[in-house]
Amino acid sequence: MAHLTLGIETSCDETAAAVLEDGRRIRSSVIASQDTLHAPYGGIVPELASRRHVEAIWPVVQEALTRAGVTLAEIDGIAATAGPGLIGSLLVGLCFGKALAFARDIPLVGVNHLEGHLYAALLDHQGLSFPFTGLVASGGHTNLYLATASGVYHLLGRTRDDAAGEAFDKVAKLLTLGYPGGPLIEEWARKGDPNAVRFPRPVPPRGSYDFSFSGLKTAVVNYVKGAGGTTLGPKPYPLDPGLVADICAGFQEAVVDVLVRVSLAAAKASASRRLVL
Repeated sequence: MAHLTLGIETSCDETAAAVLEDGRRIRSSVIASQDTLHAPYGGIVPELASRRHVEAIWPVVQEALTRAGVTLAEIDGIAATAGPGLIGSLLVGLCFGKALAFARDIPLVGVNHLEGHLYAALLDHQGLSFPFTGLVASGGHTNLYLATASGVYHLLGRTRDDAAGEAFDKVAKLLTLGYPGGPLIEEWARKGDPNAVRFPRPVPPRGSYDFSFSGLKTAVVNYVKGAGGTTLGPKPYPLDPGLVADICAGFQEAVVDVLVRVSLAAAKASASRRLVL
């Protein structure tokens, strides 16, 4: 008989639930986005995020069960994100999972969602073996790990300031593109020339695998100001659209270049033959 796990994730601004069969096969995955809620602010408002999680958590879990073709009575265990993340958001999902586990008398496992990022690769690559170097590049984290065994990780490097995703959001806000910044900058970058505006590559000194994107963000700010742009006023795009596209392409190229260089250097230094993204 298949073992079914209900996964619950509310670490930031998306309410998500999934049903996993035997730890490998995804039976369902449902995500309720909060993009439109936070878009007017150009970033996530923690209090608004936690309130929306309260509203969405039960409908999302019900939808995940329905799509998986199972009932709550058939779930054998629950896994809920326990950190890191926004404390108010985390409490909603974790407490909801605790209540379900208590009512059903089934196990509950608290999951570090950064570990979840690393293990997600096993869903598509079931033959993936240890050791491997893992790059976690999400909205709030840019970390490099050496995974030597199941549950055994060594932090190789991390961001010293802004995460890559946060830098994307800040630059998108500067250019008045909207929120979330990542998809919007990528869309604009497709129309631009990545070599038209050359931004600095904040590569760490030899032997270090840390990241830093605050200087790159500042370089974009200074360039926009120098080009006569401003985030104030009624114009949706204060700069020429062609220049905005080139800025997005150059910025994205710089971020990705740094992520690739540092990740490959860390993988070589750790003698790891596999790099997991």
